[in-house]
Amino acid sequence: MTKTKVAPARGGIPRGLSRTGPVLFSYGFRPFFLGGAVWAVLAMALWIAAVSGHAQPGGDYGAANWHMHEMLFGFASAVLSGFLMTAVPNWTGRMPLSGRPLMALAALWLIGRLALTFPPAGAVWLGVLADALFLPVMAAVFAIEIIAGRKWRDLKVVGAVTVLALANLGFHLAALGGGDTGMAARLAISAYIMLIVIIGGRITPSFTRNCLARRGPGPLPIPYNRFDTLVACASGVTLAAWVLAPESPAVAVMGPVGAALNLARMLRWRGWRTWAEPLVLALHGGYAMLALGFAAIGLSGLGLLSTAGALHVFAVGAIGGEMLAVMGRATRGHTGRALTASTLTGISYVAIWTAAVLRPLAEFGDYDMLVHLAGGAWMLGFGLYVLEYAPMLIRARKDLRA
Repeated sequence: MTKTKVAPARGGIPRGLSRTGPVLFSYGFRPFFLGGAVWAVLAMALWIAAVSGHAQPGGDYGAANWHMHEMLFGFASAVLSGFLMTAVPNWTGRMPLSGRPLMALAALWLIGRLALTFPPAGAVWLGVLADALFLPVMAAVFAIEIIAGRKWRDLKVVGAVTVLALANLGFHLAALGGGDTGMAARLAISAYIMLIVIIGGRITPSFTRNCLARRGPGPLPIPYNRFDTLVACASGVTLAAWVLAPESPAVAVMGPVGAALNLARMLRWRGWRTWAEPLVLALHGGYAMLALGFAAIGLSGLGLLSTAGALHVFAVGAIGGEMLAVMGRATRGHTGRALTASTLTGISYVAIWTAAVLRPLAEFGDYDMLVHLAGGAWMLGFGLYVLEYAPMLIRARKDLRA
């Protein structure tokens, strides 16, 4: 048990509350980044074992449904919650949730993982019920904080989490009814992608500007303007079409347009100048994967790539890659470490991007081998995060030690 002190950041926003208890529960990013990363590795290992015929996670829920669900609503929801529980206090100026309330939220997430992975025989609905509670509760938590802080424009993140909660419910209903879970999965992915377009589209150029300003003269990111709004709107329309009809002619046309617009937007941020700062460069890499994802759904619309293959470019490269980039930077910044990436961190980024390319390529080569390689690259990426960052997450801020 460790006691930590209040550490006000710029603007008076505290980072870590006065309390007695495990440091792990002093700030939202700590348990959810650690839990999400560990689950990213374990859930993928279980899926690889299932593909090899050595395990059957999910029981009556179905191993394939379980795998898709746990990547989108298990791993990804934890990382998103950790990020928002760290970002929302900075937006609202309110004290971050910590201690017992945070323990309860983390326990709710963990119970969902265990209940759905090992559901009671003949009563898989109990696992579904346990899992389905987490996202609505998180949406309520964020809504309360944002409304109390009167940050009305930030309610859009509550909308995104609500969409994820509805997609999760739809996924469960389809899985239990023996239906197609694809639309619910695409809806969830689209919600994450739009969060990257909106939030990532602001923090990436901001961090890039700060980085480049220290390096001296040279081109800086172009400030947010109407072009960014156009890209966000076009991305939303394209994703809506993809959710409803992934192999339609409309998606075949709109996908490449979305890819071109997002790539043009990213180039305006001058990311190539951050090559010496991997923590910043990785944000650009994740966004590049987002543009590649739009190109992939365009290929899917033309029948040149399966819907599942295109989906994995978004899920692994854009969502997984961007989350890994944000986790590393946020962990270092909020635990008092220098904002510099180690060799292990750099390898973890490359591993995730490699996984994002290998998985769709599996449809054109040795499927089993490439799926295993993609899964291994994914586990390497998040495994390296756990190896390097777990000690930071369970210890007090470096500049707070007595």
